Amino acid sequence: MFQIDLRNRMPLYEQIVENYKQLIINKVLKTDDKMPSVRDLAKELTINPNTIQKAYRELEYQGYIYTVKGIGTFISGDFQNSFDVEKANVLKETIKGAVLELLFIGFPEKDLKDYWNEILSSRKGGENNDRG
Repeated sequence: MFQIDLRNRMPLYEQIVENYKQLIINKVLKTDDKMPSVRDLAKELTINPNTIQKAYRELEYQGYIYTVKGIGTFISGDFQNSFDVEKANVLKETIKGAVLELLFIGFPEKDLKDYWNEILSSRKGGENNDRG
């Protein structure tokens, strides 16, 4: 599924959140797919169940997952139909800063355009590759 980097400065729960968000955004995990239980994922990743629980709470808060008491945790479809303007603005500023920094350190503008197109086509490719 995904790996946790113990040498990364990002807290473990944030790594889990980011990994799951990528899997959901790239449609590897689909609406109403059941997620592993906290205990199962903790065992698989060999980390504390409280860390997994914290990640699941954050994913639920952000609208990526939902929990049904006594049944489990599932991928939410709600986030796909909503548009969070505030979050979009924060992400746009993050992208702008990263692009300007790349240009500042000498990254060629043409390569930046090629990379942007590669990112967009890989997302589309992920949707098509799942149907095979």
